[in-house]
Amino acid sequence: MKNITLNSQLGMQFFAIAITVNLGFLLGNDNATAQKILQLSEFSQYQGDAKDLKIIPKIVSPEVISENTSSNTDLSNTDLSNTEKVEDIAQKKPPTQEAEKEDREEADIELTVVGEILDQPVFTPFRSEGKVRDATRPVYVINREEIEAQGARTVKEALRFVPGILPDGTVGTEIGGLSGQFIRGSNTGQVLILLNGRPVNNLGSGGFDLSEITTDIVERVEVLPGGGSTLYGSDAIGGTINIITRRPTKDITTTTQLRLGSYNLNEQSIQTSGKQGNVSWLLGYNRTRANNNFDYSIPEVDFDGTRENADVLYNNLNLQVDAQLSDRQSLSFNTIYLAKDQGVPGGVAIPQISQAAFNSLTDNNRKYTDQVLTDLSWNAKLGKADDSLLTARVYLDFLNTRFDNRTGDISTHQQFDNNQRSLGFQIQHNWQITQNQNITYGFDYRNVSAKNITRNLADGTETENYDDSIGQGAVFAKYLVDVIPDVRLNFGLRQDFNSLINGSVTSPAIGARWNLGETTTLRGNYIRNFRVPTLFNLFSNSPFAQGNPDLKPERGDSFDIGIDQQLGDIGLIRFTFFSNTISDNIAFDFVNSTYENIGKVRTTGIELALNLQLARNLYFFGNYTANDPRILESSNPAEVDKELRFAGADSINLGLSYENAQGWYAGVLMRSLGRYPTNNTNTESLPGYTTFDFKLRVPVSKNLAFNGSIENILDRRFQLFPGFPDAGRIVQAGVNYKF
Repeated sequence: MKNITLNSQLGMQFFAIAITVNLGFLLGNDNATAQKILQLSEFSQYQGDAKDLKIIPKIVSPEVISENTSSNTDLSNTDLSNTEKVEDIAQKKPPTQEAEKEDREEADIELTVVGEILDQPVFTPFRSEGKVRDATRPVYVINREEIEAQGARTVKEALRFVPGILPDGTVGTEIGGLSGQFIRGSNTGQVLILLNGRPVNNLGSGGFDLSEITTDIVERVEVLPGGGSTLYGSDAIGGTINIITRRPTKDITTTTQLRLGSYNLNEQSIQTSGKQGNVSWLLGYNRTRANNNFDYSIPEVDFDGTRENADVLYNNLNLQVDAQLSDRQSLSFNTIYLAKDQGVPGGVAIPQISQAAFNSLTDNNRKYTDQVLTDLSWNAKLGKADDSLLTARVYLDFLNTRFDNRTGDISTHQQFDNNQRSLGFQIQHNWQITQNQNITYGFDYRNVSAKNITRNLADGTETENYDDSIGQGAVFAKYLVDVIPDVRLNFGLRQDFNSLINGSVTSPAIGARWNLGETTTLRGNYIRNFRVPTLFNLFSNSPFAQGNPDLKPERGDSFDIGIDQQLGDIGLIRFTFFSNTISDNIAFDFVNSTYENIGKVRTTGIELALNLQLARNLYFFGNYTANDPRILESSNPAEVDKELRFAGADSINLGLSYENAQGWYAGVLMRSLGRYPTNNTNTESLPGYTTFDFKLRVPVSKNLAFNGSIENILDRRFQLFPGFPDAGRIVQAGVNYKF
């Protein structure tokens, strides 16, 4: 593991002090009471400010559930709030004004520090609705409030300050730059992207570009580091990122946003939502444009210039329609259209760096993406009680990408078309067997067909690189039991079948959570994971890279152990040690010009996250991620025992903010990335970087708010990949109006 940059040493010292102080809280805690595992739809809906909330009760009675819940339980249409027993409410005396004031003050602390983290809704670790505190896995959530406060424009930007992930990619920091997700030693293709709990990864070439999705449609983003194949199948080797979209509102509401900023940024969005009778809807549109022309320099070759052909234009649409068929059945239709037109500027050639020696600036290359993500979900509560939920979903996705290479002599101009269609369905049953036992089981199927063509623009000839499909089916089950009130065990098993020669994969998992007291929780997990080869790996007809239909799936073994410790009433610290081994890595064999299972990498490291309330309305967060990905097997002996390129950077994120119930927010955030190698022999590297941001939100009225930000205040310049510069200081300001 490389040392983090000098500017972040104070952050590392702070974490060391925090861990030392934290040891004093590990002794003398009372036992906690196990909670019933609840469907998210079993919680009543809450609307209001944080100061109005009461402390969250431990158990929800079935009587209250049946009287106060909506039967709409689709993941994109669920909300989590607080419910108390009817008999408890009936016996309460009206509180005095002093008592109400004390409750509000106590609720502020509980909600924003401990409750805001541990009691927030989460889907990914369970494949059903639950809370962060109930998971045996470490999971991190970026909610709507954080997205708005930090001014994140895309999902890629929303992940910048999350522990356990390196989300910046290797292209650039400007809006529209291709995303890259490195989690626990894995690359972008080894991280599964979910949309409301179902896969959207591109199986033609691997991965999914998170810069495509603008945050106006996002309710929250869940990041689950470590494997996830037991519940979700292929690609979940390094981690899982689940994007939860916004849901319709009860009242007819329209929200508009205008944001202007550096490099001619102009973002306009509108979302309208409401409910009439048993039908609710949400319709939105986002148009974002920026030219991204900025000055930069590459000191290695004494280059100074202006970044050109990096412009981007988004035109995104989203529609959701929900129908309440009865008091126990609901239907939900959701579709998202993502269109992006962007320039591809290329990079500056650096002859003395092998990874950048063949870079070139491309002043006329373009990339066009046109994607439609659609699904239809049906939810039904079985029987007469609220302990059995059946969910069925069918989805159809079209992922189309076109790349135009029009730089240089016309005889070299080419066009690359990639068209993918995914058709799939999910059927699952979640059953609360007893108060301390829950089982989720079901069946998944996904068929992905993709066609990739290279077109010579000079003479119109076409070359088909591949035109094929993969069918993937699986049965899975997850059993969760509280063996005693303070000990929870989680068992999972999945069997995948697909159309490949080596397609059958078994993925077991086991996890445990032990409450040592009311404020201390230990957890541990093991998951066996896999990733199916891409269609390009399997069937490519390119003269430069022949596919190999005999490839085996990549396999992963993910292990982690950690502790969650509440720091009195003012904070929470979460620590995780992990080991993630990826074997049968698919790598290119330069001798035979094809792909082979010839690699093995083991990554060990830690994830540390700290949240504190320093004073009323004054908050601090910090997280530290240390990665050490070591190559154990490779076709090149010089790479063995070396650090895997790009995936081994250590990171520190720190933030100090003021925020209150009226909507005011002002924060200073620091992001620091350590040195990391850019090749697998570790002979070349980049030094990392440290940046500081300022974020501000000013509520003018209940319906009107101004926001602004300065990213990279000190205008620190760096490269994410040799020859590819960052965008420097970025200033933006905007206004939100709701009516």
